[in-house]
Amino acid sequence: MKKALIITIVLCLSLIGLSAAPITKVIILFSEQSNATALLHEASYYRDKQEQRNYVINALKQQSFDSQSEILGILEDLQHQGMVDDIESYWLVNCISCTADPSVIPLLEQRREVITVYRVEEAQWIFEDEAIPASRGDGREITQNLLQVNAPEVWAQGYTGAGILIALIDTGVRLDHADLEGRLWDGGSEYPNHGYDFYYHDNDPSDDRGHGTHVAGTICGTGASGSQTGIAPGATIMALKAFNNEGVGDETNWVAAMQFALEHGADLMNMSLGRPQPDAVQKLMMRQACDNTLAAGVVVAACAGNIRQMQFMVPVPYNIYTPGDCPPPHLHEDQLVNAGGTSCVICVGAVDSNNNIAQFSSQGPSQWTDVAAYNDYPYTSGSTTEIGLIRPDICAPGVQIKSLDYNTTNGYTLMDGTSMATPLVAGTIALMLSKNPNLTPAQIDEILERTAQPLTPHKSNDFGAGLLDALAAVNSVNYTEVHENGQTVTIYPNPSASNFTVAMDGMLSVSVFTLEGRLLKTINTQSDECRIEGLSNGVYILKTHTRDGILVNKIVKM
Repeated sequence: MKKALIITIVLCLSLIGLSAAPITKVIILFSEQSNATALLHEASYYRDKQEQRNYVINALKQQSFDSQSEILGILEDLQHQGMVDDIESYWLVNCISCTADPSVIPLLEQRREVITVYRVEEAQWIFEDEAIPASRGDGREITQNLLQVNAPEVWAQGYTGAGILIALIDTGVRLDHADLEGRLWDGGSEYPNHGYDFYYHDNDPSDDRGHGTHVAGTICGTGASGSQTGIAPGATIMALKAFNNEGVGDETNWVAAMQFALEHGADLMNMSLGRPQPDAVQKLMMRQACDNTLAAGVVVAACAGNIRQMQFMVPVPYNIYTPGDCPPPHLHEDQLVNAGGTSCVICVGAVDSNNNIAQFSSQGPSQWTDVAAYNDYPYTSGSTTEIGLIRPDICAPGVQIKSLDYNTTNGYTLMDGTSMATPLVAGTIALMLSKNPNLTPAQIDEILERTAQPLTPHKSNDFGAGLLDALAAVNSVNYTEVHENGQTVTIYPNPSASNFTVAMDGMLSVSVFTLEGRLLKTINTQSDECRIEGLSNGVYILKTHTRDGILVNKIVKM
């Protein structure tokens, strides 16, 4: 069957005058995409986070293998004919990229398993490039942005991000900067330079722009050259270069980097990047990647963007970069009037040293009604219900931020941007995970937003939930199944085919959440026992509030 199809394609192409050399890069997007919500539920049956991740990765790989195999065979045969080249298969999003003569595209589009075949257009994903040289400190300097979010008080408790691996998807990293010594991922003999370059497809993720090095310094710069710039100085960076020296690339570089991070054990990702005004197919691809990353149990800090002042060209609800416009893992109570799906993205805006909104920090909301596969978060200007998706989720200092200079091994520079605010959030997540490595993305997001210093009465499209407070966030990390005072909660039956009974001395209330963090119901009680009814089949998070704290358990309705 496949041989006959190849012959047909070759004959058709010959009739329309196929050129021998492939001349355009395309992405073949498959109709069968994962149900990330179902994957998340299925993975939750595994208690271990790594087992959950492995389950999701294997399920995604199996899906791509099953649905892509016939098309891959066709492409490989066409490659032998000189009609196609550079074939790459992806599993985080079910797609294939290749270079091909444009005449191949209509024939591939006719395949029933294909949604679309679209031509790849490289775009600017990294925008900050103006760096002002800064002096080295005296060895005691802690940069202003770290003081502004109360980082030193967290270090005093012993939490530095030690043992947490952060995938930095960016322009690369100055690997021999003194302030990053000992802070770079050991990739063994296969990846000897602490990461990989997905743009040039080699083992050298060195920074040739400066952006990635600056971001890395805000995450874990040790202060060895005189200035403490890193909020999580004990964390480790995996350098994943996805863009060239102009900050230019396409979705495939980015997806490949995310896949690598998931397969090689990254605990979270920092994405100080974004694509302004992608089309609906590109948005679909990027949100699918973020949905599946959430299912794998990994959270992403992503920048909101720097085009607030360009709303005459890029107005609300399109002012936020993608993937920053993707939904968060946890839906804030102010969002519930217009609730939709969730993904791995915590979107970060920027403020100055006085907590004023940075003049460049992109303004929400975003909306997803232009992507048919999602069709959520509708936005109508002035509506009290169709409010779109509130963006950002949180804000952090992003003006005149001092961090590492890629031109030297011991220098510093000042840069502006939501890209500079984002690594403060990523680093804070590392601090939280160093206290409790079992936190879920939804729990991380909920804590960050709940503990942020409010700058507006409600979560807003300027500041999100407010200014990042690293100390308050770490102090609020108390998600354990058994409370530190030895109290336990009894839930029976669990799993249950009908209702649940929760029993515990001193119980004040019980709240039921979806795995994505959406509050379903709260039962206030003065009794030592309460009943939970009316849940659909699935897995839920149960938070039991007592006089001494909160206990967290999973319940399963069958």
